[in-house]
Amino acid sequence: MERYEKLAGYEIFATLGTGARSTIYAVTDDKGQVYALKQVTAREPRDLRFLEQAISEHDVCRRFDHPALRKSFRLIKKRKLLRLYEVLVVMEMIDGQTLEKYQCDSLVDFCHICESIAAGLGTMHAGGFIHADIKPSNVVVAPGGEIKIIDFGQSCPSGTIKPRIQGTPDYIAPEQVLRQPIRPMTDVFNLGATMYWLLTGKPIPTLIPRGEPGTMKLDQTDCRPPAEINAKVPPALSTLVMQCIETEPSRRPSTMKQVADRLALARHQLERNSAGNAGGKSATGS
Repeated sequence: MERYEKLAGYEIFATLGTGARSTIYAVTDDKGQVYALKQVTAREPRDLRFLEQAISEHDVCRRFDHPALRKSFRLIKKRKLLRLYEVLVVMEMIDGQTLEKYQCDSLVDFCHICESIAAGLGTMHAGGFIHADIKPSNVVVAPGGEIKIIDFGQSCPSGTIKPRIQGTPDYIAPEQVLRQPIRPMTDVFNLGATMYWLLTGKPIPTLIPRGEPGTMKLDQTDCRPPAEINAKVPPALSTLVMQCIETEPSRRPSTMKQVADRLALARHQLERNSAGNAGGKSATGS
């Protein structure tokens, strides 16, 4: 049996994962409340950016109280001779599968999930922040169907121009690669790329794989609409996804409310069409 250990007053009962200079544990406090605790340690001076990212992630998360956004409750900084060497972040424990592994039951399920993501991002945008790294592995579906957006390490105030390219190649927006201002339409693109993958099982073309920033053009030659790959995707939903991944930000939906409203409309239409009609399992094809 594993011997329980304590960290910053919390009892560790499982290791959930590891990353760059970080480990995430499942812990309990003295009242038995369960949390996720992220421990980030700097081994050398260049590791300070990992500490700064963890601090920034907590600072963003603590601003919001939305069911689709992971909560962060406490930040603990450890110093030695005034030098910061470790950061601990106490976060909401989330049990479930990421969208990388979760199999949507139907297109109605798909629309519900993406509506929830759009609603959470809309709350962030209203508060002046952009997530900037929406992708399947950063969305968790809990057993009861609740949606949680996680990993706010790349989040930033709207309008930020980052000093270096940050993002995930298959989901990154052109403006992220070109180091232009990060705005709500950036999250629209990231979500659109995520929806495309969920519906088709295929990534969209982005600037990073091509290696020549500024040359991407998303049209039917480079990126076929989801409805052409998966015949079960209705045209209106396919069109929404393609508009979300427009190269030019001004051609995308300008707010997450617009995205959520169109997803809700598609969901209602799908529900009406499927009323009394059994089946529709695994309609996303991912």
